[in-house]
Amino acid sequence: MIERKAISFFGSEDNRLTGDIWDGGGQPVVFLHGGGQTRHAWDATARDVAGRGMRAIVVDQRGHGESAWVESGHYGFHHYGADAAAIFRQVQERFHARPVAVGASLGGLASLTAEMREGPLLDALVLVDITPRLDPAGVNKIQGFMGERMEEGFASLEEAADAIAAYLPHRTPRRSLAGLRKNLRQDEDGRYRWHWDPAFIKGSANINSGAEALMQELIAGLPQLHLPVLLVRGMRSELVQEAHAREFVSLAPAASYVDVGDAGHMVAGDRNDVFAAEILKFLGRDKAA
Repeated sequence: MIERKAISFFGSEDNRLTGDIWDGGGQPVVFLHGGGQTRHAWDATARDVAGRGMRAIVVDQRGHGESAWVESGHYGFHHYGADAAAIFRQVQERFHARPVAVGASLGGLASLTAEMREGPLLDALVLVDITPRLDPAGVNKIQGFMGERMEEGFASLEEAADAIAAYLPHRTPRRSLAGLRKNLRQDEDGRYRWHWDPAFIKGSANINSGAEALMQELIAGLPQLHLPVLLVRGMRSELVQEAHAREFVSLAPAASYVDVGDAGHMVAGDRNDVFAAEILKFLGRDKAA
């Protein structure tokens, strides 16, 4: 059994980025989580990937989990893209191979931005329920949930679990609160709050700053993106409509997409079994290979 080990990187502002690696000895695969999540969202998939002989690397993005909150308050998509580029370069330096990136939502756009602005950096890219074309209502829904209890927090882990269950009614309730604890921090007042910097949502350079212009830039550049890309879309996605997925693969020359049934925007959390199988197939390491 391959054990998890700590690994760290520095972002574009010399900001500390905390990660883990399951070292299967082969192709490095970097997993970047979505907004409001932590690297632990990838644990099950990373173990599967490492078990097939690859190096699975999961990273807390800036302002999330155990990575540093940046003093500059820079939390726009382009800032995450610059961090992703820094991570990919450091991975190549350490393991002497261009990595594959697997990015969910924020992590996917960060990876795409890194490759399109500063590439070539990657060997391949998996986008998990994200394209540069987003459903505005879905964006508002997700950010509304993130911001609703951002300052107040929760009196207990059970209260937080109830809030998540109300937001994701299609998902089977958690059997254990251990995983949820990793997405929350307990402050001095005893209350539990999300494990990310509130400036991510409410700061002057928050996640929405410059977003529209960047999305248009990415869409315009897709015909020049010859990198192999797999878009994994949740069929219940709040963000990525089927038309968005079709547009993406029509514009990016080496892109394909697959739908995951019974999954919403949090594809890996909703149907990790199907998600992991699609990732391994794309990487050429499925059981039939």
